[in-house]
Amino acid sequence: MNRDVHDAKQRVRERIWALLEREHAAPPGVRGYIPAFTGADVAAMRLAALPAWTSAHVVKAVPDRAQQPVRAHALRDGKTVYMAVPRLAEPLPFYHLDPATLPVPPEQAADRHVAATIAHPVGVDDMDTIDLIVCGSVAVNPHGVRLGKGAGYSDLEFALLQEAGLIQPTTIIVTTVHDLQVVDYDLPETRHDFSVDLVITPTRTITCGPPRRPEGLYWPDLDDATISTIPILSAQRARRTQIPGTPATPGDDQPWPGADRR
Repeated sequence: MNRDVHDAKQRVRERIWALLEREHAAPPGVRGYIPAFTGADVAAMRLAALPAWTSAHVVKAVPDRAQQPVRAHALRDGKTVYMAVPRLAEPLPFYHLDPATLPVPPEQAADRHVAATIAHPVGVDDMDTIDLIVCGSVAVNPHGVRLGKGAGYSDLEFALLQEAGLIQPTTIIVTTVHDLQVVDYDLPETRHDFSVDLVITPTRTITCGPPRRPEGLYWPDLDDATISTIPILSAQRARRTQIPGTPATPGDDQPWPGADRR
């Protein structure tokens, strides 16, 4: 990532983290995290009242605490939930939570620590098409441009699902945030950033557009340290370099072809 863009993103994050703490809209120590904002449960209820929610059968969600009320609501409503393994740190990087077979109440199953003990780990080859994606954000604007905490995991999750053919043109992407996290200015973007279709706060619903959805992983943007700490990336790189005539990384302007695309 261009250093100027990286620094511009970080300045916005620092501003929002400080604002949330100053206004007591998130617990102290929020810096470096997706904020577990005040009113997250209200935002989840607002999301659950939308047609996009009602029509969704399969939900993919981040493991952050801010989105735990959304995960719980999805399970209560009988929706299949795929939750990313924190930091994509396992070879099977998603937890599959089936509402019909939960051994604990949905509110408990939605907790990422509980999910790690009861959910069935899966890879993209064993997942169903995603109807609704729920992501966390540090900042977002009405155009759907969002900033995460800076680690890039949400972008990687999206790219993996996109390459596997699990994201369709009809898939809706939403983020739940505090009102203070919605900014009225342009946010910096890079080619691997996706935009959201809906921003849900405790007090309002913002419809964004037009959507911006990368085609897949941009390997030249990933350093060796990132690839080596995420098993699914290490495995993909190893598998593709074994294909005769396939470069270790694709061209600078293209993601790798979706050999696993459904």
